[in-house]
Amino acid sequence: MVKYQQIANDIRNKITSGEYVPGVQLALEKEMCEYYGVSRITIKRAVDELVNLGLVVKRRGSGTFVKTVENQDVKELSMAKQFTGFTETNRGQKVQTEVIRFDIVHPSQEVASKLQITEDDFVYDIIRARSNDEGPIVVEYTKMPIQLIPGLKKEHVETSIYAYIQDKLQLKIQSAHRTLRAVMPTELEVKHLHIEGLLPLLEIEQVAFFDDGRPFEYSISRHRADRIAFKTVSIR
Repeated sequence: MVKYQQIANDIRNKITSGEYVPGVQLALEKEMCEYYGVSRITIKRAVDELVNLGLVVKRRGSGTFVKTVENQDVKELSMAKQFTGFTETNRGQKVQTEVIRFDIVHPSQEVASKLQITEDDFVYDIIRARSNDEGPIVVEYTKMPIQLIPGLKKEHVETSIYAYIQDKLQLKIQSAHRTLRAVMPTELEVKHLHIEGLLPLLEIEQVAFFDDGRPFEYSISRHRADRIAFKTVSIR
């Protein structure tokens, strides 16, 4: 990982841990250069990375600030205690998983960029349809770097990948950056979600991170809009 990404991840971790609260001003560029022992160009690239992630905002003549709730766009920052997978979220219900695809491939340029790897690396390419007591809920499209999650098998994909990561590999999942949008279903989704007629889906695009700042998952999940609700709490 290059230096500016290490710095961006360090600052991001301070934001997700609550050390840097919404609205706080980051240190000046010169101060960060001295603290991290790097050039101004490196600091600028690190800050630009945080801006692109939707975590901070630049204010001309004032400085760079951690985004407040009212400034936050559709990219949502989820803290570790709020971060759960489908199996844990639906605990107490009968969760069923149909593995549509479980392959190992080279990532596209877009996926490689999201996961901070190269196109020569390998990722797990996973598609799953998941159901609970209400019936089919979501189709998940997931990419994960093999180098970060070794030994993943179909039996883990059929149950809980996060449980394997946290319990078997002893890795700590800390945060996720998400984008939500409404989409129409594909033929695959119509089939596996048992859709009749016109039914829009709620799509969640996500990049998930370990506590050391490494992105380990890029996923797109498409949920039946009539069987799911997302609740948020806004604090002023």
